[in-house]
Amino acid sequence: MAHKKKLPLDPVTVTIESLSHDGRGVTHVNGKVVFIDEALPGETLEFIYTDSRKDYAEGKVATLLTRSEHRVDPACPHFGVCGGCSFQHVDDAEQIKFKEALLQDQFRRIGKLEIPQIWEALTGPHWGYRRKARMGVKWVAKKGRVLVGFRERRNPFLAEIDSCKVMYPLVGENLPALGEMIAGLSIKDKIPQIEVAIGDRDVVLAFRVLEPPTDADKQRMREFGRQHNLSICLQPKGPDTIVPLDGEPEVVPSYALADQGVTFNFRPAMFTQVNYDINQKMVSRALAALELTKDDRVLDLFCGLGNFTLPLATLAGQVVGVEGDLPLVKHARENARLNQLDNVEFHVADLSKDVKELPWCKQKFSKVLLDPSRAGAAEVLHNFKHWQPERIVYVSCNPSTLARDAGILVNERGYKLVKAGVMDMFPQTAHVESIALFVKK
Repeated sequence: MAHKKKLPLDPVTVTIESLSHDGRGVTHVNGKVVFIDEALPGETLEFIYTDSRKDYAEGKVATLLTRSEHRVDPACPHFGVCGGCSFQHVDDAEQIKFKEALLQDQFRRIGKLEIPQIWEALTGPHWGYRRKARMGVKWVAKKGRVLVGFRERRNPFLAEIDSCKVMYPLVGENLPALGEMIAGLSIKDKIPQIEVAIGDRDVVLAFRVLEPPTDADKQRMREFGRQHNLSICLQPKGPDTIVPLDGEPEVVPSYALADQGVTFNFRPAMFTQVNYDINQKMVSRALAALELTKDDRVLDLFCGLGNFTLPLATLAGQVVGVEGDLPLVKHARENARLNQLDNVEFHVADLSKDVKELPWCKQKFSKVLLDPSRAGAAEVLHNFKHWQPERIVYVSCNPSTLARDAGILVNERGYKLVKAGVMDMFPQTAHVESIALFVKK
């Protein structure tokens, strides 16, 4: 049996050289790269090893010897333990600069491209912005309490927190009360997670339950919901099994995009953008960049429940949305009817597969919008030879796959990169949401 190599115990003094893509300080010790949590470029510090591998090591700050001008005191007392945030020690302006620099670096390194023009960053509220989350729940018998929140940093255990500063306050400031309510249930150890879905008016908490709650449990949950103005639902199995408590009306959360005059209903487990302020600005920027007219036929790939598709339909002649998740597509169609938009159609297709024989794919489109998952859109890009759109807007939650796909569009598909920029969808984290515009050469 192999024994894990013991880590050095004594603090090591280093100067931080740069930041990694996930926001950790980067330095070298005896030629090996070391990633250090909460360390900023230019700072000299003592760190303690937390892990050591063949090619790299990890550490945490023991003593800060010099302090970066961009360092601030974290607003949350749980920062450093809870893994939800990684950037609270960095001032807001510098967070944006880091994300812009990372985007440019990824384009250079992976896409072999320079960004000709950096879009002004889209920014919004830095706290209380998060309206969608999956929170962990854990009954800890030794402490006699229920933990509700997120996992510890680089650890599978739930962090012991009593608030979350980035969560919408009605939920983020009521975690202890929520934990106390669950601790009084007969199934307190049979609730692994809560799906949080917050609309413009409604807050829905869907409890994943491994065993059915008793009538007394349901009454306790019902009273808690009324006291805190929350709608509590039960999820006995998969996401499509979410139902209200007995006798309670189904609350369907919704959000509106005021600039485009469209409203979206969604079910609690469905994907929606977590930051409504940035989402509105993002949609408006994408529509402006596409320069839409009633003569345009627009293709919206990875369309979800129509977050871009329906706004596109308010300006374009015809819009086709394509998404791999059937429940999302059904909901998108319902939302099109809700908004009385009859110039839009939706199709279900796995865009990681060859789709060229599908009828919608054989059509022509003058503009295309893409908003893929972290895996990017490489598999669908060869279809651009057929579509030949004049303009492409690519929205991304992963700058490395955006850079890769940008390289394909520019170097293989005959497009010119016009501009790209970041959108601060997740302040206080190293997560980078970005957008890029391409035009036909």
